[in-house]
Amino acid sequence: MSKPSYPFSNQNPKAAQQGPQQPSRNPFQPAPAPPPNVIHNRGVQGTKSPTTPSSNASQTSLLPPKPSAPSPRNLAPPRAPTLKSKSSDSSLNTAFTIPQSISDKYSLAADPALWGADLTMNHPEADDFLHNPDPRRDRKNDNGGSIFTGRGIANLGCMVILAIGLVLLFAGYPLISYFTKAPSTTLGAYNLGGINSSGQVPDMEGNFALVDKDTPEEFLTKTSYTDGETWTLVFSDEFNVDGRTFYPGDDPYWEAVDLHYWGTNNMEWYDPEAVTTKDGNLVITLDEKVSHDLRFEGGMVTTWNKFCFTGGLFEVSAVLPGASDVWGLWPAVWTMGNLGRAGYGASLEGMWPYSYDTCDVGTLPNQTLNGLPEPAATGGWEGTALSYLPGQRLSACTCDGEIHPGPKRSDGTYVGRAAPEIDVLEAQVSEATGTGHISQSCQWAPFNYQYTWPNTSATLQFHSEKFHLNEYKGGVYQQTTSGLGDVNQQCYEFSGGCYDTYGFEYKQGNDGFITWISEGKASWTVRQPGMGPDDEVKIGQRLVPVEPMYLILNLGMSENFGDVDLVRLRFPTKFLIDYVRIYQHPDRINIGCDPEDYPTSDYIQTYIEAYTNPNLTTWEQFGQPPVRNRLLDNCT
Repeated sequence: MSKPSYPFSNQNPKAAQQGPQQPSRNPFQPAPAPPPNVIHNRGVQGTKSPTTPSSNASQTSLLPPKPSAPSPRNLAPPRAPTLKSKSSDSSLNTAFTIPQSISDKYSLAADPALWGADLTMNHPEADDFLHNPDPRRDRKNDNGGSIFTGRGIANLGCMVILAIGLVLLFAGYPLISYFTKAPSTTLGAYNLGGINSSGQVPDMEGNFALVDKDTPEEFLTKTSYTDGETWTLVFSDEFNVDGRTFYPGDDPYWEAVDLHYWGTNNMEWYDPEAVTTKDGNLVITLDEKVSHDLRFEGGMVTTWNKFCFTGGLFEVSAVLPGASDVWGLWPAVWTMGNLGRAGYGASLEGMWPYSYDTCDVGTLPNQTLNGLPEPAATGGWEGTALSYLPGQRLSACTCDGEIHPGPKRSDGTYVGRAAPEIDVLEAQVSEATGTGHISQSCQWAPFNYQYTWPNTSATLQFHSEKFHLNEYKGGVYQQTTSGLGDVNQQCYEFSGGCYDTYGFEYKQGNDGFITWISEGKASWTVRQPGMGPDDEVKIGQRLVPVEPMYLILNLGMSENFGDVDLVRLRFPTKFLIDYVRIYQHPDRINIGCDPEDYPTSDYIQTYIEAYTNPNLTTWEQFGQPPVRNRLLDNCT
């Protein structure tokens, strides 16, 4: 008789002697279905039914065993069992010698009764007290308790803290942020954050903050020359970065012009390539170099529409160009109201050098109406007209409805606007003495009779013995208050090269004044009453400039300013500026080219071509009609 074939090679053959067994089967044939009374946990791998007294019977087939079939020779030998096969066969109650898996050992049947637990209703369990009420035991709890326990206070405290936190987050934080954050500002530019007309912001990489980071700490404040109080530095440029350029868009504050300054018949072309920085200086070069059919090339750089200030102290340290005994150069440091752009004639006509806010004949062409007043018609030099100016374009007499930058008064009339000028210095060498001196001045319109203003002790004061009143008082295009003074003859490029400090301090308005500075000291002062009303020519008071003023630095030549000694002048020659600094009283900080009380940006944008095309020399050439004036036109 052949031996029976077992499904697994490690199954014990002696198991056949221990009782009836299921017949052996071919491993490649499907297993027979389990008897109905066998618990089949094939879905739960490795689950075994617990042993009970009747377990042997339940695991035994009710049919007589079939004889084992011989193993066909052509069948493959049985495979070694895997965990999966062991687990599956375990659920069929096949006996193994391989140890059971962890899941086989600890898996529980779905029926708790099979765990050996007594589930009868009368059997007590350990947690019955949680479910069974006891009046005696629970009397204390049923009467309630107190929240004023350590745990209760802690819980309540946490809830209070959370509630306060939520209130602060959604209500307190927005209020705190609103009242504590710094107000947004345009710094006088067009957009939030201070973007200027070149689309740049003041504080940027490259040390271009409003206050230069290279300014020494001891110069962040300065004692006023006039009131002795401590003023704050609001703008500075130390020019310590070499190789800066000033073509349009290159710099956030400065821009060099590219034009011929025809208004004063200059001998040079102003080109941006003539302006740069080197060795801690702004360098403006005048050279004998043909440019645009002119023999010379010079430079002019300004902060027009980029940085302006109203009231305060403007100070520079500079080495004047050339030699102190050779005449002909015209270096200048000056300021102008932002509504006029230096070198752009159409923007200046009817704007410069007015500083006037009265509606009278002073706003009209030639300062006359129907030939009157007669002193204005004949009050110039040698009996000519006092003024050749075309009249104040944006006057207090402007008709309602005309384009005007504003503001308006409560009665609906406009505030007079213009482009006044204050000069820190215009340097010149005297032919008579062969010494260098400077003019420090302010230009005005309308004009006094014969350009003579009342220079009394109430209106004029000299602080330095080096200074005296300039004999030149004005002409048909400007009236001037000018002081002349000698300077250190060693502070010229070819005569020693030392630096000296120049500037002016002023208070704008009806009660204003201007005090000029030379060699680091106050030189002379003019007070507003000197520009008061003049009944002879029927004009009102001129104002110490109230417009936002921008900075201008330039070097050129013009025979309009004096003789030019081309034989002895040396080229190239350089105007060196060590620094530019602006100080203001801490209670009167007023910087920016578009202040609320004297706006400029909308007007400039409306007539932007007049401010960007230097070939437009007059308002009429620009194609604009005259602005209507209440004294001349039928308007209110």
